[in-house]
Amino acid sequence: MTCTKAETLDRASLEALQFFRLKETLERVYARVPFYKNAFDGAGVSPRDIIALCDLERLPFTKKQDLRDNYPFGLFAVPMEQIVRIHSSSGTTGKPTVVGYTEHDMDVWAEVVGRIFTMGGLTSCDILQNSTGYGLFTGGLGFHTAAERMKIAVVPSSTGFTSRQLLLLKDFGATAITGTPSFALHMAELAKAEGYDLHKDFRLKVGFFGAEPASRGLKEEIATTWGIDYHEVYGLSEIIGPGVAGSCKHSALLHINEDHFYPEIIDSLTCKPVPDGQRGELVITTLTKHGLPIIRYRTGDITSLTREPCACGRTLARIESIAGRSDDMLVINGVNVFPSQIEHVLSCVQGVTLNYQIIAKKKGHLDKLEVDVELDESLMRDDVAALERLKKECERSLLNHLYINVAIRLVAPKSIVRSEGKAVRVIDQRS
Repeated sequence: MTCTKAETLDRASLEALQFFRLKETLERVYARVPFYKNAFDGAGVSPRDIIALCDLERLPFTKKQDLRDNYPFGLFAVPMEQIVRIHSSSGTTGKPTVVGYTEHDMDVWAEVVGRIFTMGGLTSCDILQNSTGYGLFTGGLGFHTAAERMKIAVVPSSTGFTSRQLLLLKDFGATAITGTPSFALHMAELAKAEGYDLHKDFRLKVGFFGAEPASRGLKEEIATTWGIDYHEVYGLSEIIGPGVAGSCKHSALLHINEDHFYPEIIDSLTCKPVPDGQRGELVITTLTKHGLPIIRYRTGDITSLTREPCACGRTLARIESIAGRSDDMLVINGVNVFPSQIEHVLSCVQGVTLNYQIIAKKKGHLDKLEVDVELDESLMRDDVAALERLKKECERSLLNHLYINVAIRLVAPKSIVRSEGKAVRVIDQRS
């Protein structure tokens, strides 16, 4: 195992480090960011009142809307001459959220992404095809910078142009790849259609995937199809981008870089902490960022936390794969449903693929859930009775696992529009 000292600290030493860094961060934002001074004063709490990590609960949350309200640079804690990188959201659902990085922040970012590459076994001998979007999106450049710091050769292929991606993957001999899980599946599908042998024509040994929830079945399918190790990467631009957490070879859970990002799990409705192992909304406080430190950021991502040590030797807490977002959660006739739950059930049914789309509708006063799911190409035949049995099996499995009635529609392979970025899994037509 090759990992940093911070990743193997005993719990007491780690919490002492976290508290020291938290105090520094709170003093900095209180002195330099009017938004936080007003928020702390409004809650009747000053940084001096925080005398233990558990006191963090006394401070107010930061929400995405707070970043929008302070657009573009109102939450920066350093003068602009110290900012060396600016990223931004697309702003398709409102004013963009803007994040700024100092040189110190860039070092932290490269360090935490580098830890995840190390979990995947990457060294300077590897070639990384970075099939993650570049530009204002943090993914591409986040991976790129960390790889270069590790002296890994990077192919900055970004997203899209799938045929060209496959050509580069083969001819350049990349041993590692980044991207979204849905794009990895799409690449595999096109590679087969273009006559590639995925296990003979490529040298890939590992992939780092993130930016959208993925069920265990989807991860296993990608790993098996490509013949690679699947490593999941979690991050969000408001915190730093990719690198907040990542999975190692020994566990499907993701090590969260706790020495840089302090995690809490809360009940989304009551905002109270939930016990380890129980699902809730992930809240993160940055401990080492200088450009845009952020306190108790409500990510909207649903997960659970464990502090049990991992077999890899790292002692950092781990989170489970993001089950969904609190604002992506569908409520169907009073039952909470995440797309990843449906995906997991479908992954256990032979004969269908994990290319699917969920449509929520209203029928009278009741919600109605439909799922279009593509057939496996091997089952494309005119045996109507067999297709009906398969449809019923999908519906029965969803009812047994999720306790909701779902209308399944089996559709032809490749009939659902593919995404070169995040897959569009849900169409909610109820409003």
